[in-house]
Amino acid sequence: MEFKMTEGGFTTEFEYGNLDISGNEEHGFRPYQLLVSSVAVCSGGVLRKVLEKMRYSFDDIKVTADIKRNEEEANRVERIKLTFHIKTEQWDENKIEKAMSLTRKNCSMVQSVQNSIEVVEEAEWVKP
Repeated sequence: MEFKMTEGGFTTEFEYGNLDISGNEEHGFRPYQLLVSSVAVCSGGVLRKVLEKMRYSFDDIKVTADIKRNEEEANRVERIKLTFHIKTEQWDENKIEKAMSLTRKNCSMVQSVQNSIEVVEEAEWVKP
């Protein structure tokens, strides 16, 4: 990857388009937003694949992320709490727990930050 300086931050080109990154939201995505997005979407994508392989029927997954930052340490991200809102007719707590465990183990972004950022995951049943 190559990042080029712009007036308000940096930009890079990907197959799907340009990504503008800046500490100022007026000029692009903030770095912490990209970090949290990577963890959340990686986890959501792995959970989706795990549930599909388990043949667990679901209609939708929405991921919400609550972030705790430490202003005294360069505003570092200390904790990300992910809540997976799973829309499904039936809720099998044992299968969901197994899927969540496999998701954590197989999400490369969670594994990449596990020794520096606390990642907490929970699942909630959304009835159709």
